[in-house]
Amino acid sequence: MPMLFLPADTSKMMQSKKKRLDFLTKNYMEGSQQKLEQLWNNQYSQRQKLTEQYSQQVSSARQQWETEAQRAEDQEEQLNNMKRQQQKIFQQLKVAHKQKLKTVKEMDRSHETFLQGAQQELKKDMASLQKKILADMKQQEMAGVRESLQSMLF
Repeated sequence: MPMLFLPADTSKMMQSKKKRLDFLTKNYMEGSQQKLEQLWNNQYSQRQKLTEQYSQQVSSARQQWETEAQRAEDQEEQLNNMKRQQQKIFQQLKVAHKQKLKTVKEMDRSHETFLQGAQQELKKDMASLQKKILADMKQQEMAGVRESLQSMLF
């Protein structure tokens, strides 16, 4: 038996179904909206955390880099100071070496002059000594000749 709907009943039924559909749609949309908002908030929170972690890592890396750069600059300055000190020491050593070399050359010249003077004096002394020895030998010969002559004559 087919059911015949009365237009008023159909209209009520349609309104009832429409209300139910509106209610279900509204509940579904609200639930979906809440889930989307929760998902959005979770993602936003995770992005915030990741951004904060990344910022901290970048900041830490930058600070470490700046510390290392400062350390490198300090070491470079120390090396430059050591280089300047070494150059100064080498310059002082060079001057001292030149002065010692000059002193040794002067001592050599002085020693050479002294040796030449001593040699000259030694030659004079040798010549004087030779003359003295020759004179003594002549005196001894003369004394020997006198004695021989005296012994022959007397």
